[in-house]
Amino acid sequence: MKKITIAIDGFSSCGKSTMAKDLAKEIGYIYVDTGAMYRSVTLYALHHNLFNADGTIREEELKEQMKDINISFQLNKTTGRPDTYLNGENVENDIRTMEVSSHVSPIATLAFVREALVAQQQRMGAEKGIVMDGRDIGTVVFPKAELKIFVTASAEVRAQRRHDELKAKGMDADYADILKNVEERDYIDSHRATSPLRKADDAIELDNSNLTIAEQKKWLYEQYLKAAKE
Repeated sequence: MKKITIAIDGFSSCGKSTMAKDLAKEIGYIYVDTGAMYRSVTLYALHHNLFNADGTIREEELKEQMKDINISFQLNKTTGRPDTYLNGENVENDIRTMEVSSHVSPIATLAFVREALVAQQQRMGAEKGIVMDGRDIGTVVFPKAELKIFVTASAEVRAQRRHDELKAKGMDADYADILKNVEERDYIDSHRATSPLRKADDAIELDNSNLTIAEQKKWLYEQYLKAAKE
C-alpha cells in the first residue's frame, strides 16, 4: 500500500473529525484537525480582547500577534487521539465551547490567518501519510491529495449532533441556538472571499445524515483502500 494524503472537507458538525481521527488511527497515519487550529486562533483572540463589543475583529492587532500563536497536537494516551495545544496549554475542551463556535467563522475569513495556518498544514503533510480535515483541504491545502472526501448532512441533524456532544461533556446547550450557529457558519464558510468551502471537483461526496459512525468508518476505509492501491 502506497502512502497517500487524505483530505476530508465538509460543513461544521458533520462528523468529519470523528471519521478522520478513526481512520488515521486504524491505518497508522498522522491526523490533523485544521478546524481546531482556527478555533485555537479564535480562543487566543477572545483571551486577548481582540474582538470589539460589536463582534468585529481587531485585525491589525491579531495580524501582529499571529507570530505569537503556536498550535500543536499531542497524543492523549487515555483517548488514543490527539489533543490541541495553544502555546503549550491543552485547550481541547476550551476550543469546543459555543463561545468559540460563534466567533470562529469570522476569524477563518481573514486571509492572513488562513495563509499562516495553510503554510503550517502543508509543512505537516509534506511526507504524506496524513489525514487532514477542514474546509479547504482538498481545494487549497492539498489540491493533489490522492483521496478527497466531502462530507455533508442536513443542518438539523448536525445541530442535534452538536447539541448531544456538548451535553455529553456537561456543557450548556440549546438546540435552537446551535441550529442558528450551524446555519450562520455554513453561510459564512461558503461565501467568504478567501478559500470558501466548496467540494473539490474530484472529491467523493458523503451525505451521512442517516449513517451510523460504524457505517461511516466502513465506507471511508473502503475509499482509502481503493485510493492507496491505485
